[in-house]
Amino acid sequence: MKYVLILGAKSDIAKSLAQIYAKNGYSLYLAGRQIAKLEPFANKLKSKNNINIKLKEFDITKFNSHKSFYDSLDEKPFGVILVVGYYPEQKKAETDWETSLKSINVNYVGPVSILNVIANEMEKEQKGFIVGVSSVSGDRGRQKNYIYGSSKSGLSEFLSGLRNRLCKKRVHVLTVKPGYIKTVKNKNLNLPKKLTSDPTEAASNIFYAQQNRKDILYVKWPWRLIMFVIRSIPEFIFKRTNI
Repeated sequence: MKYVLILGAKSDIAKSLAQIYAKNGYSLYLAGRQIAKLEPFANKLKSKNNINIKLKEFDITKFNSHKSFYDSLDEKPFGVILVVGYYPEQKKAETDWETSLKSINVNYVGPVSILNVIANEMEKEQKGFIVGVSSVSGDRGRQKNYIYGSSKSGLSEFLSGLRNRLCKKRVHVLTVKPGYIKTVKNKNLNLPKKLTSDPTEAASNIFYAQQNRKDILYVKWPWRLIMFVIRSIPEFIFKRTNI
């Protein structure tokens, strides 16, 4: 029974991913901070699907612990899904370095650290998959969220390079750009329906893309067109916009 490791397992989208992989016969490592809070969820999922689930404490910002964390896994996972993320308030991040640094560390430095460890292992074994949840915000820097967007841009480029490196080793790397996700935290926001997916829909699309070895997934297809248009605007025009 193959294991899938989900990093950042307490989020709504991570729990939906856990459900769909469990339903399809994968055992799970669910990792994150204060992960014991997921015990009732894990027990229910385990009994329903007759799989193994192990909860693992993990902090994406404790870089020096990443190798020992991965080495401690009894059975190395066939697949790894990175769902960690931190969206800072832009204006605060512009004046508070700690807020900016947290965004950089959670969204980019930490993922690079742990995925380097995992990639080295998978390269040796010449099997497995890595799914990294990035963001459409990383496609072009915009004034409303460029602190967050720049860190997600770094993650997207890292995953692109990782895909280029590992494709010859039969390791699949998928970059996911969700766009708006309707979660408990933002349930009261008036998000555009055609650009917003719920966690179950997003997880289903991610699973399909991973199983079919896709390279880049925009969870809602209009985002691909929207971001293509935004990337195509000449800089001398773009810098005067308020997108």
